[in-house]
Order: sequence, then structure tokens, then C-alpha cells
Amino acid sequence: MSREDLANLIFPNITKTIADLEECYAPRNLKEGAMVTRYAPSPTGFMHIGNFLAVVIDYVMAKNSQGIFYLRNEDTDQAREVDGAIEYIRHVLENYHMEPDEYEYLDSQETKGNYGPYIQSERKEIYQTFIKHLLIEGKAYPCFLTQEEMDSIRKSQARDKRRIGIYGRFAKYRDLPVEEAIQKIQAGEKYTIRLKSSGDFNRKFKFNDLANGELEFPENDLDIPIMKSSNGLPTYHFAHLVDDHLMRTTHVVRGQEWISSIPIHYELFKTFGFKMPKYVHIPLILKKDGEKVRKISKRYDPEAKMSYYEEKGYPYQAVIEAIMTIANSNYEAWREGHPDADFTEFNFSPKKMSSSGALFDLDKLDNISKNYISHLTKEEVYEGVLAWSQTYDKEFYEILKKYPEYSMQIYNIEREQKKPRKDYVYYSEIKEKTWYMYDEYFKDSTYDFFEYPEEEVRFMLKTYYQEYYQESDSEEEWFNQIKKMCDQLGYASNMKEYKENPTKYKGSIVDVTNIIRIALTTLSMTPNLYDIMKILGPERVMNRFQKFL
Repeated sequence: MSREDLANLIFPNITKTIADLEECYAPRNLKEGAMVTRYAPSPTGFMHIGNFLAVVIDYVMAKNSQGIFYLRNEDTDQAREVDGAIEYIRHVLENYHMEPDEYEYLDSQETKGNYGPYIQSERKEIYQTFIKHLLIEGKAYPCFLTQEEMDSIRKSQARDKRRIGIYGRFAKYRDLPVEEAIQKIQAGEKYTIRLKSSGDFNRKFKFNDLANGELEFPENDLDIPIMKSSNGLPTYHFAHLVDDHLMRTTHVVRGQEWISSIPIHYELFKTFGFKMPKYVHIPLILKKDGEKVRKISKRYDPEAKMSYYEEKGYPYQAVIEAIMTIANSNYEAWREGHPDADFTEFNFSPKKMSSSGALFDLDKLDNISKNYISHLTKEEVYEGVLAWSQTYDKEFYEILKKYPEYSMQIYNIEREQKKPRKDYVYYSEIKEKTWYMYDEYFKDSTYDFFEYPEEEVRFMLKTYYQEYYQESDSEEEWFNQIKKMCDQLGYASNMKEYKENPTKYKGSIVDVTNIIRIALTTLSMTPNLYDIMKILGPERVMNRFQKFL
């Protein structure tokens, strides 16, 4: 019996050849230098900030070079698959306006692109075509090691301080005669298929990583599994080879934890004579924890999860900007020179990444977000908080829908000026900072006038709304009315005079405006009081004075 008999026994339904597949997946017709990148998540967990860094880099590299960014669902580890993980990835990509050029979505039966299927579990026959070829060539073999045998091998290797894996004398079935292998399969024995490695661990090769420069590795000599026994699907390493070759991926962006896999991937591509894509191994995302700097943790750090930024209501542009500043050290200088450019116009350079880790600072994100929101129009702020509240605060959403123009006036206070206000960090805190402007929230509020005597407060407010309050056309006219009342009630209308002789007065105009502010908002610190009163309008102002009195 021949190796071809063995291959046909294992894969009786595989009739296509690698040449047939090469014809189906022809090289892409793109301009020279165009990059083809992919985000290829495994749906074994929800997207985190490290994943997002890779997505942003993938997207920028593809768009800046007029290339292709596609999404591939690597669902071969089906035992660990988390329900909803892939749908959430789609949601994040859409939410951050980084929709892939090619994809396949099971939930909507929607597919775009000519290099699919884009879901690995649907590509089983493609992988098996490549594996069958290796069996026929004698470069792969069925391995009948049981789990107990492999556990015993690992235990002995660890005890003897040897490398862990199936290689050399531990590869028990590497040279099993074809006839015996066929007999075992026909007898129903379980097996995996392993690569018959041709590497020599004592021989080294050099490899250029675009982010980390030239690296040196020992050759791979492990007979790695390339097909699982349970479902006939490939392992990650083999699927990476097949998919990135046939989909014509030019650049693979992934975390530094995959650097140790380079010898395996180098051998796999070399075995088939395929050109390897270029690799960008991105650094770990770090955070400052007191005096220490440590790896950001999905378990302990809420900001590690992408859902955190959406729940807070950070504008998506601000999050991308913060990520870009840690992706490339020269991004901030570029942004200063190109304030209105889209981030995809930036020419990302893997060489300008930190190899020691990327420090992600929430304070820096907050500053970027504050600055971004400060330059939005009132309409954009309103739409942003409306979209956020529709998911996270239904009651506020209904109020915003009820008062669109009124809300926009509130959000426009101190906005259209040379130095706009920067007190909104994210959309979720806009309610916290403007609730008092809405009667629905104000009606149940309480007051705290601190050191001001109650009777004095009552008398002052009654005097103000009965004798001095009027709808003013200018802030100067409004302020002059308050100054007149100060003179009448024994408060200094001129701060210079008050500072020179404070005992001469009951207080200053600052105290008077503060009492008015508290009566109308319950707060002692707010944006410009004149703007607040103008937006509230005479009816609301009078109602609030009367509510207090």
C-alpha cells in the first residue's frame, strides 16, 4: 500500500488539488505596495484593548496603502467558543467605523469578498486538501498517541528538563509503515495528523519582524499537530498558513506572544514553497499602577474591555486617537500638523512602535476626549449623547428627544468661542453636569446654601425676582441689574472696593450671584450664570425662585 492509499483512506471526499485552489484564489489585482491585512479573532472571548490596537493598525496600514482590510472568523477551537463574541466584534468594528472590506456574517447571512469563506469552520475541505497533499508527499503522518501517552511524555520531559513536545524519539508514530497506519485507522483508533518536521533545533535562521527588527531562532523540529482528531479541523498554525496564503495576506499584525511561533510558521511556509507575509508583532499594552507599570489585565482592569469605552460614552474618534498615540511615537506630531486629516492618512511605521510595551494612559484618553468634544458643534454633542443614552439611559434619552433644541442650547454654553469649555470627558457625564437644566430632574432637588443665613437668602432672592430680574439682551445689562441690587442691599458691587474694606459690606457681588446660582441650579459651580438663565427663560427662572421660596 502507498502513501496515496493512506491519504485517500483519511480523505476519501477530497478530490481537488492545491493547484485547483490556487486557481480559485488568484493573486489580488492591487496597486504596487497595497497591503492586505486581516483581523482574525478567535471567538473564545470578547474583544479587549489589545485586540483593538491590532485592528486599528491593520485598518490604517490597509487604508493608507489603498489595500484591503478583511475579517476572518477563526472558530476552529469550538469547545471554547463564547456565544455572542463574533457578533460583538462586528458591533465594535461598526461602532468605530472600521468596517472590513471583506467579511462573512452568519447572523445576517451577509458576505462580501471573493476570497471566502471567511469562517474557518466552513473551510474544512480547503485545509484537508493541503493536508492530503502532505500525506501523499510523506511530509505528514497520522499519530496515534493517546492523551495519557502525551501527558506521560510531557511529564518525563519536564522531569529531565528537556524541551516539551513531540520530536525525535518521542515521535513514536513518525516512521510507522503505511500498512500499519491503515490497519489502525480501519480498526477505529483515534489519531491526529502531524507535520513530519525537517527542521534541526541546533540550526538557526534569521527572521525580520517589521516591529522588532532582525531576530534569530532555532529551526522548528517539533512534529506539530496540523489536524485535530475530534472534528477534522486544522490547528491554528496550519490554518494560518493556508488562509493567509490563499487570501493573499501581505501583512500579519498580532501580539508579541506569537513571536515564539515564528519557527513553526517559517517551516510551514517553507514546506509548501509559499512566500510568507510580513509580520508586525505588536507590544503588550501596559498601564501605570501607582509607581509600577504592569500589563493591563482583562480580569482586574475595566478599561481592558472594549465595552468599557462604549458604556462610558467616549467618542469613538477619541479612543482611536489615543490608540494611535501608542501605536506610533510620531503620531502626535503628525496630528498637530494635520488637525483635520483622517487618521487613516497617517503613514504607520512598525519601526516606530515600542518593543518594551505600549503604555495606555486613561488620563491621556480623557484629555484627548475632552479636547475632541470641545470642538464639536452643539448638534454633534446632542447626537452623541442621544445615541449613548438610547442604550445606557432610556429615561434621559426620552427627555433629550422631548427637548432637542433646548438641549442643544445647553450644550452650546461656552462652546462657540476661542477657548471652548472642556468639561465633558465622555457622553455619560453630560447628564451629571447638566441635569439641573431639565425640570424633570430639578423638581426633586434640594438646596445647600452653606454659610448664607436662610432669611437673608430668602430676602435677597425675593428682592431680585420682584424688583431686578428681567430678560436681558446682553450679559452686561443683566450684570448691571445685579450690581444695582447689591448697592441697595449692602453688598459690594465692586470687587476691588470689597477687597480693600470687606467689613464695610455684608458680602460681595460674588456672594449674590452665587446665591442666585444655587437657587436656580442647586450648585455653587456651573458654567456662565447669564447663559444658564437665558436658556432657562423667564418662566422657568420664576418657577424655580418660587419653588425655593
